[in-house]
Amino acid sequence: MSKQEELAQVITTTRRSIPELHGVMIATTDGMAIASDFPEAEAERVAAMAATALGLGQRITERTSLGGMQETVVRGDNGYLVVYGAGSSAVLVMSGPTDSNLGLMRIEARTASAQISQVLR
Repeated sequence: MSKQEELAQVITTTRRSIPELHGVMIATTDGMAIASDFPEAEAERVAAMAATALGLGQRITERTSLGGMQETVVRGDNGYLVVYGAGSSAVLVMSGPTDSNLGLMRIEARTASAQISQVLR
């Protein structure tokens, strides 16, 4: 199985675990989409914003002595966009409705992030 197929499988597994999600994406830390089930027109924009959110979250946690950045959560009137680091070169993004179960998202993100990190080694 190719790396692209393995990453697509991570997205599929995550979506099966949390079916209410609007989208799941794996992007590079510099903002390029690697694998995604977001609409293609949205994917590059979401990847760029996720990389920015990851970088900002990392700076905030470092400068405020909070330790390593675990997640960046953006909540709007219509839902959440949650960004997780996935190894040193990737970002995992989940988008869901306002009634999303953030605890379940965190649990699934830990598993998915470890898998992504392993695939991209």
